[in-house]
Order: sequence, then C-alpha cells, then structure tokens
Amino acid sequence: MRGGLRRLSDALFPGHAAEYGTLPTLLIVLTVTTGLVDAVTFLGLNRVFVANMTGNVVFLGFALAGDPQLSRWAPPLAVAAFTAGAWSAGRFAGWVRDMRRGFTALTAAHAVLVAGALAVAQVAGHRETAAQAALIGLLGYGMGLQNAAALRLGVPDLVMTTVLTTILTRLATDRPGRAAMRRSVTLGALFTGAVTGAVLYRHAGPAPVLAAVTALLAIVAFASRPPARRPETRASFPDDQ
Repeated sequence: MRGGLRRLSDALFPGHAAEYGTLPTLLIVLTVTTGLVDAVTFLGLNRVFVANMTGNVVFLGFALAGDPQLSRWAPPLAVAAFTAGAWSAGRFAGWVRDMRRGFTALTAAHAVLVAGALAVAQVAGHRETAAQAALIGLLGYGMGLQNAAALRLGVPDLVMTTVLTTILTRLATDRPGRAAMRRSVTLGALFTGAVTGAVLYRHAGPAPVLAAVTALLAIVAFASRPPARRPETRASFPDDQ
C-alpha cells in the first residue's frame, strides 16, 4: 500500500514525496472526508458546518438577525466542539515527539468519533434536537482533531484540510506551477467529497456517508503508520519505503 501511495504522491505532488512520503496523498483523502461530513451536517443538521468554522460564524450572525431557517444553537455548538478537538490535539502533540505517529493516533481517534456518530444516527436518527446535538458534537470534535493534526505536519498547501479560501486566493494570484497543481488537487478533493456526500445523503440519509468517512479515516490511519523505527533513528518523518 505504501508503495502505491508514494507513487501517487510523486505524481500529484512532485518533489514532496521525498520529504513527506505518503502524507500528501493521505491529506487529500482527509480533504475528501471534509466534504462528505459537511454535506451531511449542512443538509441534515440545521444548516451547520462542522469543519468550516467561518461559515458557522456567518450563519450565527444571520440567525441572530432573524433568519428563520438557521439555528441559533447549532453553529455555536459546532464551533465549541471543533475548538475542543483542536485544543485536545494540541495538548496531545505536546506529549508526542514524533508528529507522524501523533497524526496516526489522532486520525484513528477521529475514525472512532465518526463511528460513534454513525451509531447515533442509526439508533436515534438525525431529526430530533438531542440526536442532532450529539452528531454535531462528535463530528465537530473530530474535525478539530483533524485540522490540528494536519497543521502540525506542515505539508505545503495541505496544512488545512477544511478551509480553502487562502488556497483559492493563491491559486488565482500566483503563477502556474507545482504549487498551483497542489492547490487545484486540494480544491478538487473538497468539491468531490461535497458532491458525493450530498448525493449519498439525498438518496440514502446520513448513515452511508458516515460509514464511508469512517472507512476512509481508518484507511488513512493504517496507511500513515510509520515503519518500525530502529533504536538509533530519531527522524520526525521516517522514510516510507
């Protein structure tokens, strides 16, 4: 698996695989999951995002101004859950010297949280307020973990797997090149996740989307595991070969 992912990273992000191994491709997969999850929460959970916090702040402003279609409690809950997840990831990173291993652990934790959200959706549905609050809390916390983990890795143009405004701005203003290709792939990943998530949700509800996200996160966690480190090796990003 690592060999195939590394070749894909070489193709999509020339020059990055030597330094970051399979991480660029894995972060693109996480960007797809962002679109999938936000499709479910926006379409099914009171028009709220659990990844795009800028949108939640704007939505809360609209709700307070009197828009009847927007919730006054869902955006603050999503922001609080996301912030708690990012805070937890930051504290965890302080205990882990090798952030590659930390990324694997946080991605696995995110998969568990989405699996928990899937269980809630299966048992309690997603229409009642209590179920919606539980889903927003679980998914928002997981997205906070994901963003903080990606930010710590510091892969160029992939440090954030949710908010792409800066990437879009750079794509429009900078000259074509390798960086532009990375940014285009990132935008395409989020768009693909959003379209796929919306189609699945409209035809089958949240369960298939959350199941797909859980599976993708589990794959990323498994694929991101560093090889067994020799006692004398102390590199932050071990060779993926």
